[in-house]
Amino acid sequence: MNSELNSKASGHVALDELFQTKGYTDYKWINPKEIIVSQWARIKCMFGCGKYGNNSSCPPNVPSVAECEKFFHEYSDAVIFRYQKKVDKPGDRHKWSRKVNSDLLKLERAVFFSNYPKAFLFFMDSCSICAECTGERVTCKEPRLSRPSPEAFAVDVFSTVRRFGFPIEVLSDYSQAMNRFSFLMIQ
Repeated sequence: MNSELNSKASGHVALDELFQTKGYTDYKWINPKEIIVSQWARIKCMFGCGKYGNNSSCPPNVPSVAECEKFFHEYSDAVIFRYQKKVDKPGDRHKWSRKVNSDLLKLERAVFFSNYPKAFLFFMDSCSICAECTGERVTCKEPRLSRPSPEAFAVDVFSTVRRFGFPIEVLSDYSQAMNRFSFLMIQ
């Protein structure tokens, strides 16, 4: 057991160094079994998000809520990355998200090549790799790059990140800075 803990700690140190060299400094290691998966998060996607049915990485193109919860329980480690940004107008968020998500894919690949073959990333926003999404997984133009957001996998992001001490609030206007979060699953 002690050698397992030492191995895990040394793995964290190596990945911490990788994160730092890639410019990621605002993050926390978590137990993925403590990620809160909720039916309400999926319902909110279905009734409240314009991406529902129009994005190959959003519902209904993702597993059921029960399957999503099971997925998180298959991992031993996860990292929550926090991004803070203030935008002048709503459309500015999407350009910023596309850039952050693109950089996150490079990080996921680097973690994969650091001997973590099960590394899996959840974007901080809906997938926007392509300028126009086909809306279906089977016709996705970039299936190797496409990733879901935590919300698409029924993650109650508000409760989960608060559980780990991150600030998050519902914003009332664009003069306020957003707190966005991505999750990187590691085994």
